[in-house]
Amino acid sequence: MRRIVATIICCSVLQTVQAQETAFFTDPQSGFKQAKEFYQRGQYSLAYPLFRELSQQLREPDRSGQSLNYQEVRYYAIVCGLMQNEKGALDQAIEFAELDENKGRVELMNYQLGEYYFRQKDYYKAVTHYEKASVDHFENDELANLKFHQGYSYFNLQRFSEAKPLLDAVRQMTGNENYNDANYYYGFIAFRDKQYRDALQSFTVVEKDPDYQDVVPYYIATIHYITGDKEKALSYATGKLNQGNNYYDLELRKLVGHGFFEKGEFTKALPYLEAYAAKTKPLGRQDLYELSYSYYYARQYEKAISGFKQLGGKEDSLAQNSMYLLGDAYLKTSQKANARNAFLFCAMNSSNPSQQEISKFNYGKLSYELGYHDIALTELQQFLASYPNSVYYKEAQEVLVGVMARTSNYRDALALIDGMKAPSDQVKQYFPAILYGRATELINDGLLSNAEDLLDRAIKAPFNQQVLPLATYWKGELAFRAGNWDDAVLYFTEYLATPVVNSEVNPQNARYNLGYAYLKKEMYRQAQTNFDQVARTVSSKTTAVEQDAFIRSADALYMQRDYNKAGGMYDQVIKFGWPSSDYASFQKAMIAGISSTGEKIRQLQQMQKKYANSSLVPDANLEIANSYLSGEQFREAIPFLNAVVKDNRSEALKPRAYLQAGIAWYNLNNNDESLKQYNTLLQQYPNSPEAEEALDNARSIYVEEGRTGEYVGFAKKMGRDVSTSQQDSLAYAEAEVQLSNGNFTNALQRFNAYLTKYPEGRYVIESNYYKAEIHQSRKEWADAAACYGEVADRVPNRFGEKSLLQAARLNFFDLKNYEKAAGWYARLKEFAGSEENKLEAMRGLLRSQYQLAQWPEATENAKELLQFKGASADDKLLSNMVLARAARQDNQYDLAISYYKSVAAGSKGEMSAEARYEIAWCQFEQSKLKEAEKSAFDVINKSGSYERWVTKAYILLGDIYMKQQDYFNAKATFQSVVENASIPDLKEEAQRKLNEAAEAEKKQNNVSAQN
Repeated sequence: MRRIVATIICCSVLQTVQAQETAFFTDPQSGFKQAKEFYQRGQYSLAYPLFRELSQQLREPDRSGQSLNYQEVRYYAIVCGLMQNEKGALDQAIEFAELDENKGRVELMNYQLGEYYFRQKDYYKAVTHYEKASVDHFENDELANLKFHQGYSYFNLQRFSEAKPLLDAVRQMTGNENYNDANYYYGFIAFRDKQYRDALQSFTVVEKDPDYQDVVPYYIATIHYITGDKEKALSYATGKLNQGNNYYDLELRKLVGHGFFEKGEFTKALPYLEAYAAKTKPLGRQDLYELSYSYYYARQYEKAISGFKQLGGKEDSLAQNSMYLLGDAYLKTSQKANARNAFLFCAMNSSNPSQQEISKFNYGKLSYELGYHDIALTELQQFLASYPNSVYYKEAQEVLVGVMARTSNYRDALALIDGMKAPSDQVKQYFPAILYGRATELINDGLLSNAEDLLDRAIKAPFNQQVLPLATYWKGELAFRAGNWDDAVLYFTEYLATPVVNSEVNPQNARYNLGYAYLKKEMYRQAQTNFDQVARTVSSKTTAVEQDAFIRSADALYMQRDYNKAGGMYDQVIKFGWPSSDYASFQKAMIAGISSTGEKIRQLQQMQKKYANSSLVPDANLEIANSYLSGEQFREAIPFLNAVVKDNRSEALKPRAYLQAGIAWYNLNNNDESLKQYNTLLQQYPNSPEAEEALDNARSIYVEEGRTGEYVGFAKKMGRDVSTSQQDSLAYAEAEVQLSNGNFTNALQRFNAYLTKYPEGRYVIESNYYKAEIHQSRKEWADAAACYGEVADRVPNRFGEKSLLQAARLNFFDLKNYEKAAGWYARLKEFAGSEENKLEAMRGLLRSQYQLAQWPEATENAKELLQFKGASADDKLLSNMVLARAARQDNQYDLAISYYKSVAAGSKGEMSAEARYEIAWCQFEQSKLKEAEKSAFDVINKSGSYERWVTKAYILLGDIYMKQQDYFNAKATFQSVVENASIPDLKEEAQRKLNEAAEAEKKQNNVSAQN
């Protein structure tokens, strides 16, 4: 049917054209009229050939004889050509617009060119020509068309401000064919310009237009939302979504999801946000946040985590909030390590102070729980300083106490707890262990009085069940060290009622010490019972403690006069070849002497030959001499007494040897030799207990020989003024009476008066000693030390050994005068008559040498102490430390490390902290950087109470990073010390090294830039 219609139309057109062709020649005016009618009806294909023919005729005016306007006909011909996209028509139109002199036609041609380009969607050229067309030549409909097309072109060129008034004019023409289109585009521009009322009005006009009904609902819903009518927006949008076929379906879902999210109805928001996200890549940060939060609210934590993870790296509140929620989501899924990192990022962001505060707390707490104890310590300390009013303050304190307890930072933990007004039950549970831990550190550091105070607190503290036996043990140990035997017995017995084992705290050591305490109390049966429980079985492999306990059990039997059993035990000691075999042999000889002096002498001589290097050789010689003296074999005794005098192994025995030699020579009727022995004794040991007896014996000789006058001279020569002795005694007696009555102030005045009047008086030693005791009781340490020193300078005397010990202790522990302490300990070691004091002398001397860094001098003493049979675990630690220091000084790093490891493994005090640091330092010097780094962290995590060594470990870490040319981490480490250290010299060192690291990094960067 279409083909038939097309044929009829073509035939009709052909006949018309043929008819017109004749008319053109006869009536051009009529032809023009016909063509114009076609033009006006929009039949450009019919009008175009007519206008073209007329245009050609009008080029020859004589033929037509008509006066048609050639330019007008040409105008219509070109326009019709443009309408049909005829070849060459565009160029003709442009030429016409540029060259024609008829302004009106030129403007109309520009309009037609604008329309041509509009149809071609070349909007830029379209508006260029529209702008050259005048509105004066158009009817209303044409003008409306022009305005719409020009406005639409501006719109497409995004020249909205120019499009807007043109579209506004057309949108108000209700009957115009472009009415709906103008409303839509005007609405869009008004929406863009935030003129929401106008936009809504326009969008409402086209809401049901088939061309726009799928598009405008989004804008209408958005306008309701933006203008505050959010409920209407949600209702409208959800209704449209339910209807379907929305061009902006995703945008509407986003709007609805956002609306519900904003209302806090996250469950309703989730499906809309989820649908939007499924088809939108990538999501905006806000959209991703809302979706992730909705997942978080719905407890779909893994999906929430996936979203929140993408929102970090910024410094805004959205990033901070995301990291906060990410951390919480990780916690809820038991991913603590990831949670810790999330809270770190949140804590670094200050957009939301509240979240920053919580995150800093969580970061510190999780660092503790995950084993980053040094970071936890710093973070929680900073948290407490920054947020004193935080709701998390109390919990942060609790966690910090736990961190300090875990890192053995008992000192700071104790200070923190003591500063709490109302410690929680959790803190109270930590408290006893912290008290005990700090007490053991103080014990290792030699601060026994302070340690005892803490042990007393631990014993009284609630929740102390775990540490009570341990604290009780150490109370017994401290009492034992102080020679307070009754308290030692009390506490060790109490410990043994409910014993626990913790390193050196164990039943064996308790019974061993308890045995000694009973031995000192001369309760030999009880001593034997405890020693027997320590050394239940013996062999060649028996430990040193068990060996000594076995020997002391034998001694207890000896003191109970059970000589057969004691002798059998001494025989076992000799059989096994223990280090104390010399002592056992000595005791065997003493037992033999009960029934046979000759056998005693024989065994003592045999013991001397077998153990020629034994420290008991002088004792054996003195015993042999005493045996001969008791048998009045005076001449036989003299060689053994001379041997004692010449032997440097026991200075304390020499005064007795000189006295006994004088007695022997006297009984051999050799008074001159006898007086010679007394003279030597009085000159070398004028203050010894034997000195007075020697003076009396000398007086007897002078009286016997009738040489009393010479005795007075002899006495004066020895510092004894016979003529004033009575006055001397009376002056001293005054002071002694005040002392006996407890009037210590008056006693001090009398003793001072006596010493001023009689600086070399008979009671100088007693006066100084009692003065020292009074000052000691008043904690006047310097005065006490000086007075004990006066007595100690006159050893041997009856107060000499104790005064040496006290002078050394006071100078070491209280006055920190290590040089003087070393001198007194050295003299105590020389003059000590008891094993206990000799051991303390060796121990104290080594501690003093350690403080003075006298490593070569201390080496031999350390080795001797290590071998000493009564040496404690602390003694061995100190000895190993000294030997380590000496090896380090000689660059023998492997040897030093082996000694340091022994110290670190056996102590919890400052010495252990130092040893751990020194291990790291030696490894650093050996360029074993990985091992050094690990060892440095070992210091940080295990020695929290000792800030100096922890700080030095951090500085060493910086040195390691420097050596690895890791300047970034080196700077960070040194910077951390600069900001946090409280020790000035280490802070200064860190600052210097920080500058060096920055300079080294700068040089490295310059080299890289050149390459």
